[in-house]
Amino acid sequence: MQLGNQRASGNVEDRRGMRMVGGGLGAGGIVIAVIAYFLGFDPSAVLNMAEQVAPQRETREAPKGAPADEMGQFVSRILGSTEDVWGKLFQQSKSQYRPPTLVLYDGQVRSACGMGQSAMGPFYCPADQKLYIDLAFFRDLQTRFRAPGDFAQAYVIAHEVGHHVQNLTGTFRKMEAARGSLSEIENNRASVRRELQADCYAGVWGHHAATRNQLDAGDVAEALNAASAIGDDRLQKQTQGRVIPESFPHGSSDQPVRWFKRGMDSGRPKDCDTFSTSPE
Repeated sequence: MQLGNQRASGNVEDRRGMRMVGGGLGAGGIVIAVIAYFLGFDPSAVLNMAEQVAPQRETREAPKGAPADEMGQFVSRILGSTEDVWGKLFQQSKSQYRPPTLVLYDGQVRSACGMGQSAMGPFYCPADQKLYIDLAFFRDLQTRFRAPGDFAQAYVIAHEVGHHVQNLTGTFRKMEAARGSLSEIENNRASVRRELQADCYAGVWGHHAATRNQLDAGDVAEALNAASAIGDDRLQKQTQGRVIPESFPHGSSDQPVRWFKRGMDSGRPKDCDTFSTSPE
């Protein structure tokens, strides 16, 4: 990517190196949360229960603003690019974009949605409008998932920002209101549609980043590779040895690719309505 002229966002909390004191999930709790995730259940229920029983806290105040190190600068510039793109798109629709905060952490982190663990990957918490990333995930993206490249990393951030866009536009509220009236399978299907819409929104950002001359040759291929690599079918095959489509919370490997490409091709958020059309 070409980010030399891209401003770095100041909406970053750097909690790397901060110790957590108090209780915690422990190894067993982490395993349960991860299993819940891959079976399509909300892992935040496990995290919230552990937090209520044994709350944890950081040992000091997290510094805010763009970090000075290379990776901190990279994620801050990607976040700044998403702010510029979505700020303009919201303005065109006569609304105001409220940027999220990106939290960098090591190992585990407190959020308004409960305790987060790096083993669960990057996540967005609608309750505090923050996205949480342990940068070790980027190493996993390259080694475990075989999806290297800076645009693959940028796609991960843009996907979580896509969830923030959903939060601002009411998608999370609608899903929460409907949750009690849906079966487990129907809730899983709704979760897949939410994740695919975030993939499409990541593509929308990618489209506009390209018009700002921020993409190199091969960048889109990196993002498509990453989208495919973290599909539920591949993850379940790795962790369980078998694939259970009805339990997918994010979609199969080819679905995120198709929806990212749709957003990338059009650059229009209105083309990302995964709830009114078939996600296939």
